[in-house]
Amino acid sequence: MHKLSPFHLAIPVIDLETSRQFYGDLLGCAEGRSTQVWIDYNFFGHQLVCHKSKIVKSLKCDNPVDGKDVPIPHFGVVLEMDQWCELRDKLLAVNMEFVIKPYIRFEGQVGEQATMFFHDPSGNALEFKSFKDIEGELFKK
Repeated sequence: MHKLSPFHLAIPVIDLETSRQFYGDLLGCAEGRSTQVWIDYNFFGHQLVCHKSKIVKSLKCDNPVDGKDVPIPHFGVVLEMDQWCELRDKLLAVNMEFVIKPYIRFEGQVGEQATMFFHDPSGNALEFKSFKDIEGELFKK
C-alpha cells in the first residue's frame, strides 16, 4: 500500500463549542486554526473543518449493508484494531447513542471488519472501522 495523502473534509455544525467537546474532548482530535465560524481538527491525520451553520441539512437516507441500515452520507477513519477497541470502549463508557452498535461485519468473509456508526451533535454520521488485515482486506474484492 502506498503512503496515503491526508484528505480535507468540511462539514456543517450547529455549535462550535459542542463540536469542540465532541471532536476535541471525546474523540481526541487536536484543534488547529480557528475563527468564530470554523475550527480545523487533526482528524486522525486528516484535516476536518467544522463550519458553523444555522441550518444543517440532512439527506436522511440509508443503505442496507450486512442487514443494517447504514446512514448516507457518512465519514470516518479506518483504525488499527487496538485503536478501534479503545475508541469503542470510550464511547460505550459515555453511553454513546449508536446508529449501528459496534460489531464485526462480514464475519468470516472477505472484508471482515469491526465497525460502528454514530452521529456528532449536529447530526453528521460517522463510521469507524478496523480490519484484522488492513493491507490485504481494505480494497480486496
